[in-house]
Amino acid sequence: MRIAIAGGTGTLGRQVADELRSRGHEVRVLSRRSPEYRVDLTTGDGLDEALVGCDVVVDASNNQTSTKDAARTLVEGSRRLLAAEDAAGVRHHVCVSIVGCDQVPMGYFKVKTEQEGVVEAGPVPWTVVRATQFHELMDMVFTKGARWRVLPVPRARLQTVASADAARAVADVAEAAPRRGRVEVTGPETVDARALARRWRSITGRRALLLPLPLPGKAGRALRAGVATSERPDVRGTVPFDDWLRDAVATRSRTSGPGADNGKRGSGDGTP
Repeated sequence: MRIAIAGGTGTLGRQVADELRSRGHEVRVLSRRSPEYRVDLTTGDGLDEALVGCDVVVDASNNQTSTKDAARTLVEGSRRLLAAEDAAGVRHHVCVSIVGCDQVPMGYFKVKTEQEGVVEAGPVPWTVVRATQFHELMDMVFTKGARWRVLPVPRARLQTVASADAARAVADVAEAAPRRGRVEVTGPETVDARALARRWRSITGRRALLLPLPLPGKAGRALRAGVATSERPDVRGTVPFDDWLRDAVATRSRTSGPGADNGKRGSGDGTP
């Protein structure tokens, strides 16, 4: 099949593209930075040409700079993308979304919920793949906080998944017929966010104070109740966060030059 990946240069999109190529599909990578199929979802530039002859489109696009910018890319961009797909005769639209997004009344989650609504009402047969937070995202969040020697973490039940596991699930969906429904993809274990931060601190050796971050209101209650997890996902990833992180730390250590800062600054301070 000929499959286009919107957001194909991002963390997930790159891996979906590689996975589909390994299965023998012709893949087109669509993004503003793509050397061949340069596309801008906020304007629609390049879409018509990029989708000619495509059977499937995977939308792995992302924009978290602000809620307004996210809506321009994910909501308005989805409308433009679906219209171009309809004109090109695309048979299956795969939208990547977030587990529990419709139960968390916060900016980006609300945008993802609205994006799903656009897809469901659109003219192209569809499947929504909802994934939990990626291991890579949590590592990035903790790393940024540790630069200031502090990890502000709310109480929340998480079920993080390796993006490689999610990419394989998305590729499976792209090869299959449209469901006009959702597929949930999670990691192999459910853990409290603060426990995850302590494990990150221990494995990376970063010295940072774990600071409880109150998250009041409906959003806080929802995350504490576990809406970002799934007891019976359609696909459960196989790589636990700790194993993924140890590999990531080892890789960073190998690729850093002599004397480079590998992010290790002594042991954690043991703050619960």
